Amino acid sequence: MSTFRKSIQVIVTILLLTLTAIGAERWSEQKARDWYARQPWLVGSNYNPASAINQLEMWQADSFDPKRIDLELGWAESLGMNTMRVYLHDLLWQQDAEGFKRRLDQFLTIAARHRIRPMFVLFDSVWDPDPQLGKQRAPKPGVHNSGWVQSPSRTTLQNKAEYPRLEAYVKGVVGAFAKDQRVLAWDIWNEPDNENPGSYNHLEPKNKVELVLALLPQAFAWAREANPEQPLSSGVWKGDWSTPEKMTAMDRLQIELSDVITFHNYDSPTELEKRINWLKRYNRPMICTEYMARGNGSYFFGSLLIGKVHNVGMINWGLVQGKTQTHLPWDSWQRAYVDREPSVWFHEVFRNDGKPYLPEEVEFIKRMTGVNAKAKRAGR
Repeated sequence: MSTFRKSIQVIVTILLLTLTAIGAERWSEQKARDWYARQPWLVGSNYNPASAINQLEMWQADSFDPKRIDLELGWAESLGMNTMRVYLHDLLWQQDAEGFKRRLDQFLTIAARHRIRPMFVLFDSVWDPDPQLGKQRAPKPGVHNSGWVQSPSRTTLQNKAEYPRLEAYVKGVVGAFAKDQRVLAWDIWNEPDNENPGSYNHLEPKNKVELVLALLPQAFAWAREANPEQPLSSGVWKGDWSTPEKMTAMDRLQIELSDVITFHNYDSPTELEKRINWLKRYNRPMICTEYMARGNGSYFFGSLLIGKVHNVGMINWGLVQGKTQTHLPWDSWQRAYVDREPSVWFHEVFRNDGKPYLPEEVEFIKRMTGVNAKAKRAGR
């Protein structure tokens, strides 16, 4: 083992011992299983309204769009979906903490009306590392997620003097909704060691992974200090999880800190099932918080069946075609789909007007969630 890897392991061990000493411990396996037993089978999407290119445009006061959100969550409800994974941003708290909380509450009210309990994502290491408040740029024609932004920014990540601001954001948001039954869970950090090859890698700090390894346990500790009734998690997303020895230091840290196991998989149902079986050794509930990339062999057909059989919650990427343009494939960063549709949509369930991209997919999702059976019993 290299000296670098040994050093990282020592750092992770010290961080975990420190968290234990201050009482910032994760839930017991039994508490996690008891919580999960009270939930329906969790099915939903990663959600951003079609009117917003990123988290900032979704939540800022001048672009927050409750009517559109209400419309789109109604489409999700029609499928029997009961959760949405929704991204927040630290700059929103810095800009207008009280207004941000009011909009979060408004969103939760809309979601509850549609029987949807969201999982909120606090930090995200994916795409543009230089977020800016205010009016957001227009989408780049033909490019997947051309305006999505990281939280925190690369500048903030490299400046420890900014960390108290991040602490205030985590404690403020989690604390405001810590006892709110409308919230399903807190996803502390999305893909924390993603260095964005093929898009923004040239802008990333060279020591990004080391910085996040040190900050991730602090973010969990801040959230726990708010005493949430909901579980905390951060999803593993790449590599080999078959044994602890084959996992990265980040993988092990994410698993160790999480109350329930979350993970991503954009591959075939066979690969999805293999990874579920790898993670069963942790004896905790599992939620797949990203899947469904048609061009990559990941479909609702197959993936939802695997999730149902193994009692794993399933949250696909994308609900409605919109300004994120995530119906376009990842390779659009190398070859933009200008004035042409991909032969197969990558993500999303609905077109912008609410029509299903594939009607047979929508019917399959309804069968899996039981929404058709419920309607029949109700005489509708």
